[in-house]
Amino acid sequence: MKTLDDLLAEGVTGKRVFVRADLNVPLDGTTITDDGRIRAVAPTIAALAEAGARVIVASHLGRPKGAPDPRFSLAPAAVRLGEILGRPVAFATDTVGESAKATVAALGDGEVTLLENLRFNAGETSKDDAERGAFADELAALAELYVGDGFGAVHRKHASVYDLPARLPHAAGRLIATEVGVLKQLTDEVKRPYVVVLGGSKVSDKLAVIDNLLTKADRILVGGGMVFTFLRAQGHEVGGSLLQEDQLPAVTEYLSRAKELGVEFVLPVDVVAGPGFPDLKAQADTGPQTVSAQNIPADLMGLDIGPESRELFASRIADAGTVFWNGPMGVFEHPDYAEGTRAIAQALVDSPAFSVVGGGDSAAAVRLLGFDENAFGHISTGGGASLEYLEGKTLPGLAALED
Repeated sequence: MKTLDDLLAEGVTGKRVFVRADLNVPLDGTTITDDGRIRAVAPTIAALAEAGARVIVASHLGRPKGAPDPRFSLAPAAVRLGEILGRPVAFATDTVGESAKATVAALGDGEVTLLENLRFNAGETSKDDAERGAFADELAALAELYVGDGFGAVHRKHASVYDLPARLPHAAGRLIATEVGVLKQLTDEVKRPYVVVLGGSKVSDKLAVIDNLLTKADRILVGGGMVFTFLRAQGHEVGGSLLQEDQLPAVTEYLSRAKELGVEFVLPVDVVAGPGFPDLKAQADTGPQTVSAQNIPADLMGLDIGPESRELFASRIADAGTVFWNGPMGVFEHPDYAEGTRAIAQALVDSPAFSVVGGGDSAAAVRLLGFDENAFGHISTGGGASLEYLEGKTLPGLAALED
């Protein structure tokens, strides 16, 4: 796989370089609430601009239905990218239309433009090879070279990720190179004990990675909304907590396999519960309650791991050699239910382990809760991509960058 440094050594001055980034940042209206993904790709863009390239940045944001939707415009990302780079970033109001062509044509050496949301075009995400290829042809006409650096999208067989690299000389950007190097440390070069911490809402999102990690991890710690399916599989009452009953057979099998393989499977012993959704802020009068994880009252919903569980989880992380964490332990956005996620983050900071925080929610939680990003071994920009890599899958966007 050719790297950005290889490309720079060959010379990029005056050349139009298409950078597939992942600027899929959370927005509150037009305000970016977490710019981590923009900051992560900025070094690649800056290196190209400083070398005199004419840089064309493209990304998706959200899930528009293949047509323009102002709620998912990348205009705020263009402003923030310019602030981070310390140089103007022109913004094209379409992706392959007249604005894009004119904006790209106007680029001088060392200048940067950002195209409008790739997913405003049906061809970007189409499952039809011909439709996707036609859109890739239009993108290829804008540039001479391609740099893939949108790690959060490399598990998608999309036009800008999979088809476009086949049409242009290509290389992997610095972010992708870093992410792949980190993931190899989680699969091929693991320092033990290897502890995996999984959270988030749906157990179905994590079953494949659990299946693969059962033969690799020494301990698997489970929290978040997904834990209640595990607790129910053990015969416990989970009250009004999130529950995927259709996944109970699979979860029961994984618990049995973990025991057979000698993998320590750690579940909460207590949870912080409340009346539940949709409006947590309106529940201040009720307040959170700490209850046993084995018998959650019918009128309560588990929303975080409890204080005993925080200590338990921290103790199982303390002596780790490697820790991979994907998914918050609770509804961290609400202060009453953030302490479990905070405890995991603090345990990673305190541990001498090589720690990897994977997934947008986990990364956002680390920043929201005020932790120094440099206190962790690595904060990944790609939750789904990281999980699929750890599942042992071939990622289309990485395969496309290989020579």
